[in-house]
Amino acid sequence: MSTHLLIRQGNPRYYIGLMSGTSADGIDLALVSFSEIGLPKVIASYYQAYNNETVQQITSLYTPANNEIDRAFELNSKLAQQFASAIDVLLTQERLCHSDIIAIGNHGQTIRHRPQARYPFTLQIGCCQTLATLTNIRVIGQFRHKDIALGGQGAPLVPAFHEKNFTEAYQDVFVVNIGGIANISFLPATHSISNEDKQVLGFDTGPGNALLDDWFSLHNPSSKTKYDKDGAWAESGQVNTPFLTQLLSDQYIQLNAPKSTGREYFNLPWLTEQLTLFKSQKNELKSNKSQEKNPLSNADVQATLTQFTAITISDAIIKLSKTAKVYICGGGVHNKRLQISLSQQLNQQLKSNSRSYELLLTNQKGIDGDQLEAIAFAWLAFAYDKKILSSIPAVTGASKSCTLGTCFSP
Repeated sequence: MSTHLLIRQGNPRYYIGLMSGTSADGIDLALVSFSEIGLPKVIASYYQAYNNETVQQITSLYTPANNEIDRAFELNSKLAQQFASAIDVLLTQERLCHSDIIAIGNHGQTIRHRPQARYPFTLQIGCCQTLATLTNIRVIGQFRHKDIALGGQGAPLVPAFHEKNFTEAYQDVFVVNIGGIANISFLPATHSISNEDKQVLGFDTGPGNALLDDWFSLHNPSSKTKYDKDGAWAESGQVNTPFLTQLLSDQYIQLNAPKSTGREYFNLPWLTEQLTLFKSQKNELKSNKSQEKNPLSNADVQATLTQFTAITISDAIIKLSKTAKVYICGGGVHNKRLQISLSQQLNQQLKSNSRSYELLLTNQKGIDGDQLEAIAFAWLAFAYDKKILSSIPAVTGASKSCTLGTCFSP
């Protein structure tokens, strides 16, 4: 109560970060204040799940289909209204009003990301102008567009935030976000002679929870959860090595960074195509009796997808540093099977090549892993206001650094 009254007497001092990720499960909000040098202090958070209708409307736009423009831009307004409702709940929860908020950093909901197109583009919906008007709060959004205009991928957006909050003097650090798509930030130790030529890097390694969630939901429609809790279903299956090898040969996995991807690429149609190809190749190898006796079960596919995610993350880390702290965040931190697989992949050859990786949660750094991206978008709004460079050309491939975002007034 006293803090609330004190805020009323002064200037607005909080930012709200808003994230709706590729898993399309709901809205993450973080209420954040920043020090003069931009260090965050999380005051509160709020999560609002999407209902089944909204999830279906979002995911149906990940791949080309009929009547996309009408469906996308009606949902653009609908999501803005849902964002505004979630913000109202957060403000009520914290006994605040719109005048207490400096700005909202709105990532929006990505429905298409084509940085490799002949004319590169990206599309996030959840209309910033509608959100600003409904909440009567300034909104900073469209964070990807300027980077793409400068020749970059427009993603990932958070390595600059990671750099300011996780970099260490004598230890390389990775921040791994396992959302619908998995991405890493590489933060080389600042006081290491061997790191003189190393730069901060970040890129999407491949699928995170997206394929795991989709495959689980498809084959477990009566489950109370829409995800493989603790990786238990994957644990019941077996990794199919030939199928895993095929997945690892995918063209995106083979690309060098800078690179970024999304649910418009790694989705159920992609997985169906991979399974069809695998089964046709297996039928051609009828002499392989072991494959005939052990058909690929649905649980085996889940186990193989879990290993696929772990290997694509670990391979990216190993290529960049032989010893590092690895902080993980995002929905994937709740998948115990995935965590175990990732740890095993990172450290399976410790004795032979002197690798050493300490697997940690971002919570151990004081930043809730479920809220990290929402916090990062609050910081991107703060960076916009303070004219801080918030893009890294080595990460996205853009021609120069810039301050990301566009401002929408109520």
